[in-house]
Amino acid sequence: MIIKKYQASTETEAIMLAKEDLGKDAIVMNIKTISPRGFYKLFRKPSVEITAAIDEQGSVPIEKKDVAVEKSSKKLNPNIIYDEEPLQLSKEVQNTEKESYTSAIEKKLNNLQDLLEKKLVENQTEDKVEKEEDKNLVFIQLIYNQLIRNEVDEKYVNQILGEVENKIKNDASLDNILASIYQKIILKLGQPQTIAVEEGKTKFIFFVGPTGVGKTTTIAKIASSLKLVNKAKVALLTSDTYRIAAVEQLRTYANILNIPMKVIYSPTEMQNIREEYKGYDIVLIDTAGRSHKVKEQRDDIEKLIHTVDREYRETYLVLSATTKYADMIKITEAYSLITDYRLIFTKLDETSSIGNILNIKMLTNAELSYTTWGQNVPDDIGKLDTQNTAKQLLGGSE
Repeated sequence: MIIKKYQASTETEAIMLAKEDLGKDAIVMNIKTISPRGFYKLFRKPSVEITAAIDEQGSVPIEKKDVAVEKSSKKLNPNIIYDEEPLQLSKEVQNTEKESYTSAIEKKLNNLQDLLEKKLVENQTEDKVEKEEDKNLVFIQLIYNQLIRNEVDEKYVNQILGEVENKIKNDASLDNILASIYQKIILKLGQPQTIAVEEGKTKFIFFVGPTGVGKTTTIAKIASSLKLVNKAKVALLTSDTYRIAAVEQLRTYANILNIPMKVIYSPTEMQNIREEYKGYDIVLIDTAGRSHKVKEQRDDIEKLIHTVDREYRETYLVLSATTKYADMIKITEAYSLITDYRLIFTKLDETSSIGNILNIKMLTNAELSYTTWGQNVPDDIGKLDTQNTAKQLLGGSE
C-alpha cells in the first residue's frame, strides 16, 4: 500500500494531484486545512492537505508474491505514513482465496483509517489552540497600540502586557483580556492619597514644582475643600517672593476663605510660624516655582522643607499633564533628591493623552494624589480616579 500527502490551494486541486500520482483508484483518507504560520500568516491564505492511499499489491497474484515483507527490507519513503506494525499474513492466509486476502487488506485499511481519524482530531485540537493563541495576540496587539497612542512608555506597556499575557486563557474573549489589563493598570496606579486631617496634630503641607504648573491655584482649591468640606482649620503660607502676583493671588483666596496667610522670606522664620500656627489642622505652603536644573534653587526649597520634622510634614510635587515626558523625568529626579513626595497632575483638560500619569507613577513609585482640570475654585479638582484613568488609557470614555 502506498500512502501519500498532497497540498494545494483547494481540495479539488489536491485530489487531482493525488489521482495523477497514484492513479484513478486512489482513495482519499483524510482532508485537512493548514493555516499559514509566522509573521506573514496575515497575508497568506490557508491551503488544503489530503492523505490518499492505493493498494499497490491488488493486481499481483497472491501465489507469486510474498505479502509478509518486512519493513526493514524496504527503503522508507518520507511521504508515506506507515502503520505501527507491518502488514503480516500467516501461511494459512497466503493459501486462502484472493477474497480473504482482500478482506485482510480492508481490515488493515480500516485500522489505518481509525488511526488517521484520531490524528485528525488531535490536529484539529492543535489548530484550535493555535487559532485561539493567534486571536489573543491580535487582541493584545490592539491594546498595545492603544496604550502607545496614549503615550505610555513602551517599556511599561511591555511590562504590563507581559505580566498579564501568561495568565490569559487561550479561549479568553476580548472583554476578558481587556478586564485583566484594566485591573493590572489600576494596580500599577495604586491607591491615591490626599491630605487628611488628624486630630491634635498640625500638618505642614509643602507644594513644589516648576513654574507655570498651577501650584497656587491648586493650593487655593485644596484650602477651599479642607475648610468647606472637612471643616478643618486652615492657614496659608508662601515663600514665592519672586512673583508678587502669586503672593497677591494667594492673599485674595485667603481673604475669600477668611483664613490667615503669611509670606515667609527665609527658612529661619519657620520656627516662629510653627509656634504661631500650632493650633491649626493644616498649613499649606506655596514654594517658589524654581528651576529644577539649578542646584542652588533646589537647595533653598530643601532647607525650607526640612525645617519641619518628617512626622508633621507632607510634600506634593505638582506637575502639568501637558509637560513632555522627557522633562517630567528630569523634574521628578531633581525633586527626589530633596524629599519624598506625592504627585499632583494639573491641566488634564488641556491634553488628550494621559499616559504620563502612569509613566511617572511607575518611574518614581510615588503615591498619586489630586488631579485638576480647570481654573474654577473650589471646583475642578479631585482625587485621582484610577478606574477612570485606566479606562481612558485603554480607549474608553472619560
